[in-house]
Amino acid sequence: MNFKPVQILSIGMSIPETVITNDNLTKILDTSDEWISTRTGIKQRHIANGDENSTLFGINAAKDALDKAGISGEEIDAIVVATSNPYNIYPSTGCAIQEAIGAKNAIAFDITVACTGMIYALEIGRSFISTGKYKNVLLVATDTNSKFLDWTDRGSCVLFGDGASSILITEAKDGNDDIIALNVNADGTMGKHITMNLIGDNCPLVEPAKEGCKKITMNGKEVYKFVMHTMPESIMQCLADANMEPKDIDYLVPHQANLRIIEGLQNRLEFSDDKVIVNIDKYGNTSAASVPIALYEGIETGKIKTPSYAILCAFGAGMAWGSAVVRLRENLNKKS
Repeated sequence: MNFKPVQILSIGMSIPETVITNDNLTKILDTSDEWISTRTGIKQRHIANGDENSTLFGINAAKDALDKAGISGEEIDAIVVATSNPYNIYPSTGCAIQEAIGAKNAIAFDITVACTGMIYALEIGRSFISTGKYKNVLLVATDTNSKFLDWTDRGSCVLFGDGASSILITEAKDGNDDIIALNVNADGTMGKHITMNLIGDNCPLVEPAKEGCKKITMNGKEVYKFVMHTMPESIMQCLADANMEPKDIDYLVPHQANLRIIEGLQNRLEFSDDKVIVNIDKYGNTSAASVPIALYEGIETGKIKTPSYAILCAFGAGMAWGSAVVRLRENLNKKS
């Protein structure tokens, strides 16, 4: 089979307008801006307000990507949505986005891979296009972590923000593949270190289930150790698959979970500060949306110059992790 190459057409983004600073959090937590920022690198985060939810942000991010690419919803063949805290279990967020953008010809579904969701979505989307099954695939990552946090736990609630992002990919007509290499992994034995249970009520004719925690819980120390072992291996494997070395890469766009982790990866790869895209100070950890949000903002602000090559990498609950070496074309996110 002759596999078809993939082009990254555009990137979209949507975040809540409401901003919660570290100083704001001192009203409900025994903490300080210094305590949070020195441990995480986070200064503020965007938080869903009122009836805002993952579906709304996902729709807006999808529309943004379509607008930047200059194509209509009817031209989309498949929609893959990465979300770990959707507004609805069903109908899926993917189907809600399909309706909102008028993608009447598209299949639509959700995947749950926590913060690694967009890297997994890239793997799925690339497979769809490379086999010739679909031409235009819309990938969306959207989460409202704030609705599932224990706001009395300063060790976890200060870390997360809400938001959505999207990547629109298509068959590359010039034969140049923008997804040069991709590496995804999972280890269920480590799943206990980041959890969020979805607990319903048992039938009244049977014994009631034990009450459990319905909030995000995380063992930060174990996650840090795991990430610093697995992520560099994933990145180096991805580079080997691409027949490239770190010196061939222009930018590292990592998951925005913790500044210490980002700096650890940067040091392992010996990347200078100008090659590492960091915006955790403004958004916190937006889960699956964080890598494309950082990529989007890097391009929009001019910190990321195109054409260029970048490594996208993420890790999260599962545990799951992955990396991608991608080509960023000169006119990416610029209407022709």
